Amino acid sequence: MGNMNKFAHISLSLLLLLVLLSSCSSTFNQLMKSDDYDFKYEAAKQYFAEGKYQKAATLLQEVVNITKGTDNGEENLYMLGMAEYCLKDYEASSEYFKKYTSSYPKGIFVENAFYYYAQSLYMSTPEVALDQSATYDAIKAYQQYIDLFPESSMKEMAQEKLFLLQDKLVEKEYLSAKLYYDLGPYFGNCTSGGNNYESCIITAQNAIRDYPYMSKREAFSLLIMKSKFALAEQSVDEKKIDRYRDAEDECYGFINEYPDSKDKETALKYIASCKKYLKD
Repeated sequence: MGNMNKFAHISLSLLLLLVLLSSCSSTFNQLMKSDDYDFKYEAAKQYFAEGKYQKAATLLQEVVNITKGTDNGEENLYMLGMAEYCLKDYEASSEYFKKYTSSYPKGIFVENAFYYYAQSLYMSTPEVALDQSATYDAIKAYQQYIDLFPESSMKEMAQEKLFLLQDKLVEKEYLSAKLYYDLGPYFGNCTSGGNNYESCIITAQNAIRDYPYMSKREAFSLLIMKSKFALAEQSVDEKKIDRYRDAEDECYGFINEYPDSKDKETALKYIASCKKYLKD
């Protein structure tokens, strides 16, 4: 009898909900004033189904703590994350999806929650020139998703986003290396010793090591070659021979690795200059 009464109450609530949602614009204000959280939850689901995500999110935020631990709690939290994601509030959606995965590690929405957690972080990543901490977080989240759900239908999309994020980090490293090269002999920024050409070489070499399959490998190699030659030219006499030899070796290595490069002539010109100095 208790279950029948509960079913009758829900049916009556749903019927009242449909009447309200089809009536005047004051419906939402009436819902917000209501103390019937089951009613608010059903209304939020209806708003969500209709694509009215702001209203859905507002109601779900009201009942998310109330429904915690109930049969509706899991769906409420996931739906709230999705509503915020659809509203493009990616910071909020990432928090809700993360909370879902920790609260319901075996929940029915857990695979999607992990994916959209990573996707929310991805959508929050900044421009290349800015700090890329968020990009590292998104990469970690996508990798976790792929590891946990290797057979997922969304695995390929996750991998594509993972590669795009890595490309962003590569571009960030390239801009840093290029900036050092462009600063060249300027020492105003070298407060800890060394010089810009050495910093360019180290940054480019680290990028090649960390991202061996990147598409900008030749661009980094070119910066290394040009920096080593410039470093040899500006060196004090006691370091010139070693640095010209190093630059010459780098030029030969560049030609061997990229025999069809448009910058091959630059490498050959550098080799000639190196040989001339070493011969003299």
